[in-house]
Amino acid sequence: MPVHFFDVRESLERELIVNMNFHSNTLQCIKRSGRFFPVIEPILAAHGIPDDFKYLAVIESDLMNRVSPRGAAGFWQFMRATAPDYGLEVSAEVDERYHLEKATAAACKYLLEAYRAFGNWTMAAASYNMGRGGLSAQATQQKSNNYYDLFLNDETSRFIFRIVAVKIIMSDPKKYGFYIPEEEMYQPIPVVEVEVNTAVPDLVEFALRHNTNYKLLKILNPWLRDNKLNSAARKKYVVNIPAERN
Repeated sequence: MPVHFFDVRESLERELIVNMNFHSNTLQCIKRSGRFFPVIEPILAAHGIPDDFKYLAVIESDLMNRVSPRGAAGFWQFMRATAPDYGLEVSAEVDERYHLEKATAAACKYLLEAYRAFGNWTMAAASYNMGRGGLSAQATQQKSNNYYDLFLNDETSRFIFRIVAVKIIMSDPKKYGFYIPEEEMYQPIPVVEVEVNTAVPDLVEFALRHNTNYKLLKILNPWLRDNKLNSAARKKYVVNIPAERN
């Protein structure tokens, strides 16, 4: 990042100040990273995506299964209409935008396409916010493929700086006033994977048969959007069951 340019330096400082002083939100993101970064990191690596892109998920959703006012959902904020283009099933019963592993792989597919289109990761990341078409049109109009030289809408012009600011803070929390003992970081939840390829008419009964409850079943499998799971095409699903109750 060319921080020797005043506009770049001040844009980064703005996002650092915002995130340093938004204590409750930043603190929760740091704590959640202990649980979810171990899931995200190997998927990014397997697809050849730089590890820093895990921070894109932080600014998109605060590492939560959020729904935006426009209807984008999950950690990676896929729209319902575009999710199937990246291999995600979206129906009344199953919405894989909320499936962290599958949604992360889908985000990787998008980012690889964007990298091939723009030739650099910074523009690929910016396109995640603005869309490839919109960013490409601005690059053509302004005769530059350099994100830091482009005049963009406020949200996209802040997007990369938000990612970098979050990385800086979360990489060294104590330096920025966040003191979180290791034992207070949220940890990955041990699970047992149960394969399902037939209809499950009642997920409450399914949970009880597997020595858990409906609440934990839904927490560990947020992609299950109803209280039942049909599998007319005998599609295989993998359902997470808690290995133990902590």
